[in-house]
Amino acid sequence: MRLCTHIIMPSILKSLKLLSDPTRIRILLLLSHEPLNVAELQEILGMGQSRISTQLSQLRQEGLVTSSRSGKNNVYAISAPDAIMEVARQAATEIPEVNPDSETLAHILSKRRDKTRAYFDELAGKFGKSYVPGRSWKSLAEAMLKILNYEVVADLGAGEGTLAQLLAPNAKKVIAVDSAPNMVEFGKKLASQHGLDNLEYRLGDIESPPIDDNSVDLAIFSQALHHAEHPQKALDSAFKLLAPGGKLVILDLLQHSFDQARELYADTWLGFSEVELFKMMSQAGFQKIETTIVDKESEAPYFQTLLAVATK
Repeated sequence: MRLCTHIIMPSILKSLKLLSDPTRIRILLLLSHEPLNVAELQEILGMGQSRISTQLSQLRQEGLVTSSRSGKNNVYAISAPDAIMEVARQAATEIPEVNPDSETLAHILSKRRDKTRAYFDELAGKFGKSYVPGRSWKSLAEAMLKILNYEVVADLGAGEGTLAQLLAPNAKKVIAVDSAPNMVEFGKKLASQHGLDNLEYRLGDIESPPIDDNSVDLAIFSQALHHAEHPQKALDSAFKLLAPGGKLVILDLLQHSFDQARELYADTWLGFSEVELFKMMSQAGFQKIETTIVDKESEAPYFQTLLAVATK
């Protein structure tokens, strides 16, 4: 419900002056689709809170947007006259960020509408809290791996290849790629010792993996993307090596502020936000993108695990 103490009649001249700024136009177009709070606008626009709040304040002063309270957040909605919005839409044709904004908005609204997600997060949190003989996350994960049937799998940034070794028994071929020669040699020895003839280790960079285009059914980045110097290039390469209809799975860290991770774990990036990862996957060409937070560590620095899946 909107809470307005008085009605502001927009000034045409002042409104047109506000429309000279591309960011304000982007905000108006987003709010014309759906009321949003500042945090959601931050995710979509990729800008700081203070900058967005300043723009919203100016728009609100001229009566082009209104605000209401929802819990702890101020929610902003469009109130600009149709004539002003028509000018904004015409000007938007000159702003390249507008189309990506719409895609990101759709992703955020999809996540917002997922009312069952909170329930399943709570349900998952109960798994393993009370002892039940034979029931564990390990046993559940092993069971899920058994029903995955992909002919060719690429484990990108595989390290010693623990995940690749788990996938190998149910795949025609698994290609494990890592840039560290010692990891590749160690993985090769493990594969040989365990008779995994369909598991092949290759030395290479995840930004340009030594795998033919259109040759893989499933590509996986498991806690590898935040080590890439250019994550977008890694995702672009993953798109190329996947066959049409192929799947991408990413497990990585949710964006955090534990800067010591750069030194302790050789991390290049301090994780990714859901929207940031969505945008990169979309730019690479992926479709049917879904993201969700699947785990939160119980000890500081409380790393959270972000899962993303998509289709070529």
